Amino acid sequence: MLTIQNLNKTYPNGTQALNNVSLTLEKGMFGLLGPNGAGKSTLMRTIATLQLADSGTIDFDGIDVFKQPQELRKILGYLPQDFGVYPKVSAEMMLTHIAKVKGITNSKERKNYVADLLNKVNLYKFRNRNLGDFSGGMRQRFGIAQALLGNPKLIIVDEPTAGLDPLERNRFHNLLSELGENAVVILSTHIVDDVTNLCKNMAVFNEGKILVQGNPQTLSDTLNGKVYRKQIDIAALDALENEYTVLSNYLRGGQFYVSVYSDAHPGEGFELIHNDLEDFYFYCINKKEEAAI
Repeated sequence: MLTIQNLNKTYPNGTQALNNVSLTLEKGMFGLLGPNGAGKSTLMRTIATLQLADSGTIDFDGIDVFKQPQELRKILGYLPQDFGVYPKVSAEMMLTHIAKVKGITNSKERKNYVADLLNKVNLYKFRNRNLGDFSGGMRQRFGIAQALLGNPKLIIVDEPTAGLDPLERNRFHNLLSELGENAVVILSTHIVDDVTNLCKNMAVFNEGKILVQGNPQTLSDTLNGKVYRKQIDIAALDALENEYTVLSNYLRGGQFYVSVYSDAHPGEGFELIHNDLEDFYFYCINKKEEAAI
């Protein structure tokens, strides 16, 4: 179990990246959903022992993360948002080195383990290629492989599907789902579908705060019967935003649409639609922004 209590972090420029964050996470997939710049990466780096908070505590199965960072690192798998590589080292050589560091000392066992990981992320046929020659998507898959070394008990993946094509993304989803059976897995993302497909528990995170936490479907259902859509001229958008809680606007088939939240039918031209987690996410973010204004 991962327990985070009253975590705060303010950077020297005055940005409060973490504002009294508290979470309790059990084994399984947990989705942290929020826009870019919300503070998700700060929270992930803090849990991963890469930076300290100004105040608060983090405990994982009896390990005080701030006082015993080395103990956590032994059972941690971490894929940061910006993952660098050694350009002149092959994928197989780099994973083998990390496996040694993780304590896999038997050479035959280590070789088989590395080969299995490379197969899981669809990189085995490129195992002898230097990492510097990898495409962005291949580098991301390698980052996923290194995060899984050593059968970690806590896995943190920060925007893991960035740069992956649809097939690779599905492969990674299946892999994460499997891992969530035996570990606490934190998926930090701004991609709503990743959370919808993978997570039984989630939180919406913005401006350093947990806005809401719960089951994705349960949270989405709170907007049932309250989300409406209308085709409009794009020039009318500003007026609509002044009158309604606009959740999103988008083009479909060359036509411009808006989705709005309303307790009652908002008027002529609007149709009630089946809402989803994305609507709930936009509702949380927009409601927070309105409160700030």
